[in-house]
Order: sequence, then C-alpha cells, then structure tokens
Amino acid sequence: MIEKSSNKKKQFKKKWLHKYRLVVLNEDTFEEKFAFRLTRLNVFIFTAFFAIVLVFVTTIFIAFTPLREYIPGYTSPKLQAQAIMLDNKTDSLYQIAKMNDLYINSIKKVLTGEAAFESIDKDSIYALVKPEQDSLSLAPSKADSLLRLKVENEDKYNLFESATSVKNFVFSPPLEGVISSEYNRDIQHYAVDIAVSAGTAVKAIADGRVVLASWTSDSGYVVILDHGNQILSVYKHNEALTKKQGDFVKAREVIARSGSSGELSTGPHLHFELWNDGNPIDPTNFIDF
Repeated sequence: MIEKSSNKKKQFKKKWLHKYRLVVLNEDTFEEKFAFRLTRLNVFIFTAFFAIVLVFVTTIFIAFTPLREYIPGYTSPKLQAQAIMLDNKTDSLYQIAKMNDLYINSIKKVLTGEAAFESIDKDSIYALVKPEQDSLSLAPSKADSLLRLKVENEDKYNLFESATSVKNFVFSPPLEGVISSEYNRDIQHYAVDIAVSAGTAVKAIADGRVVLASWTSDSGYVVILDHGNQILSVYKHNEALTKKQGDFVKAREVIARSGSSGELSTGPHLHFELWNDGNPIDPTNFIDF
C-alpha cells in the first residue's frame, strides 16, 4: 500500500512538473526561431495570474472611470435630470404645435372669408386644446386604487404634506464640521463644503425617501433625498453609502459615511446641496452647521 501511494505521488509530480518544449519555426525553412520550456504547473500559474489581473483592471476601469455610467443602473444624475427636462420640453412643444396649427387654420378661414378677423383669439384656441387633455377617463381602476392606498401608507414618512414653502421646514445638520467652502451662486457653487474626517456619519436632514444612491466619476458616492413638495437634499463625495434607492429614512438617520470619493474632491469633506422646486438655495439660511 505504501509503495502504491508513493507511485501515485511520483506520477502526479511527473504529470505537473514534466517539461514540455514549445517551439516556433519558420514555415518555409523550418528554422527554429525561439522556444519555451514549460510545465503544466507553469501554464496553470500563468493562466490564474492573467485572470486575476484582468479582473482587477476591469474593476478599476468600471469603478474609477466614466465607463461606469454606461452600465445599466448606474446612470449619471446629470443625464437623468436632462432626460426629465427634455421630456417636459417635448410635452410643452407638442401643445404649442397643436395651438399653432389651430391658429393657422383660423387665419386660413379669415383669408378665404369663412370667418371674421375678430374671431381669432389665442386664448380661445388654447381652450380648444385643453379639453383634449381633460377628455381622458380619470376613473381609478382596481389596480390604481390599490396603488393609491399603498402611496397613502407610505406618506406617513413625509412630514411636509401640507407645507408650501421651504421656510416652514425645520432641518437638522447632516453632520458637525467646519464650512471650508460657502454657497456662492456667482461661481456656480450651489452647496456648502463641510470639512470633516473620513468616516464621519452623514445623517438625513429630515424625513424623506432615497431617490438616488449611486456612484459618479465626478462626485463619487452620492445620496439624494426627496423630502416632498419639490425639496431635495444632496450629499456628495461620501466614502460609503448605508442606504439604497427607494429606502425611507427619518431625520438624523445615518445614510452614508463622509470621505473624499470622486474626481472633484480634494480631501475628506461633505458637499451638501439643498434644492427647492428645481432651484438651488443656500443651506446656511435654513440649517445651523
């Protein structure tokens, strides 16, 4: 039995350490250009090392280059905002085009004598276009009623259901630190930069819902909270995120850890923005940092 086991070990060792010669020849003259001496163990180690390097390089490219934004689910917030803006513009242009068509038809009737010039009124034409929008049936279906009930239950997390102005809200600071760069509309710095040590807990300024929790090449790990009534808070350059898109959060709940991620960051800090109805506002007017 011992001799049999020893033979198996020798065969296994010979199989992996036996040397093979890889020769490259000239096809016409059969002249040997160069040759390699390899073993199966060499080939295995080289293949494993190449696979590890390939995975590492691919991960670096995805994590630290704009290529990440081309992966489904990692769309840039800027592109998302542009898509929403273009959708709204398309809808507005469609309505304007319909009104202009009716206006041109009215002018044609005047030129052919079918109507008097005084009958052309853009306000009345707009009234003709609007009923087309209102003619849709708005009676809720069973599925719609269930969805409405679900949304009503989710609204218990929203403190601002009856508020109409950001001035009526009370926000808590996202963290404690020193403001290293203030809000400045003239240089398009629509935020305050708060210098803190890396890993400091970043907290929600009020109850809300996470509408974005992702990575961007410029801003690193970013969290955006929707607090209702067109109020958004933005937290950039985080070291890590503790919440994901769709989560509900309460005021002072930890949503991230501060850091220096993203190409535009020069050191550990929190880049904090506050938006109301699509417009940036100075956070220091509403929060004591």
